[in-house]
Amino acid sequence: MELSSEDSLRLNVMLANKPLAIRIDDSAMRVDALMADDRTLSVKLNPIGRDEPYIRRVRELLSTQILGSPGGYPVFISRWTRMGQTRDITLERLLMIGEPEAVVAAVHSPGLDNELARRAWWCMQNSDNARCMLLKKAVAEGDMGAELAQYLVDYLPFETEDKHAIESIRLMLQARLVDQTVQDKLWRQAGRKSSYYVAFLHALPDELPGIDASHAQWLVVRDELEALVESGNAFATQLSRLLSPPGQAWLRTIQQALKKPSNQDVISSLMLAIDAYFGTLYQYDKKIDSMEDILGKVQDDVCGESISAEFAILWRSFPELQTEMTAMLVLAHIDESVVIPVFARSDAIGSLMRRKLEPVTTPLLAQIKYLYG
Repeated sequence: MELSSEDSLRLNVMLANKPLAIRIDDSAMRVDALMADDRTLSVKLNPIGRDEPYIRRVRELLSTQILGSPGGYPVFISRWTRMGQTRDITLERLLMIGEPEAVVAAVHSPGLDNELARRAWWCMQNSDNARCMLLKKAVAEGDMGAELAQYLVDYLPFETEDKHAIESIRLMLQARLVDQTVQDKLWRQAGRKSSYYVAFLHALPDELPGIDASHAQWLVVRDELEALVESGNAFATQLSRLLSPPGQAWLRTIQQALKKPSNQDVISSLMLAIDAYFGTLYQYDKKIDSMEDILGKVQDDVCGESISAEFAILWRSFPELQTEMTAMLVLAHIDESVVIPVFARSDAIGSLMRRKLEPVTTPLLAQIKYLYG
């Protein structure tokens, strides 16, 4: 099927005006072009025959003109991955051929900057693209950052996947793209959607909303503990962090997130947030996937003081905090591994999932209780 002479002429004139990006509206049978002055030029198509093959021919014309492929866009589709592998095609050209998958390839490219993000967003607006673009520092810190964040805020009520909601909130909070009013609103909504707590734990672990007192022992040991912190003792640094008001807020938020997690994605992300909080403080070469084994391993290590010289100093210096230190080490080895065996045997969600997770969550909450208060 050939293009009508009128459409062919108007499309070539459009390309001759050097657009920055092109999109095709299949339902309206229209081709739009974004110009350098932010104007939009449109060509209303007059198809000969059925719409679908006609649109395909339009895309082939654009691809031939922009990419130089006589075979049209199918030749390039194998290179449009979502892993940023667009080495032989400039991102500017990918945004000019009216192919959604090409826009996705550009959005996932590590070379995406603020201006290219603006063009890609004009081509195709959806939450997946917004999240992907906010992963790029140049975009998050540019003019597009706030616009993409506002879109994600507005879209949250329609988000059906908890993991996507968590990632949306994490990105906008971490990059400081929403004001305090929006942040407070999201925190209030977390009371009804506990997955939002998980996003806050990822993005603002040391700046969580709410006012918490320090641990009862923190003011007593703070000065002596700070001396070890200043010497570079990583275990003292983490213990001081947990006993301080921000650390107590972090522990409280973990408790809130564990009250009614809705599905496996929320739990997995929560375990990753705990893992990130402790970093490499206490990691074995092999992950342990049983809370019982973790508790046993930690107890053996602290009794034998076999963790490190730094920990041995802390352990001997603060005998009144040994229960808290032990709990800290248990939490330091929590990650997604502890829930994988449960999820491997069941795809339950809601209350049934929470019951099946009790061998993990009950001892976990017990360790948090030792540190919180």
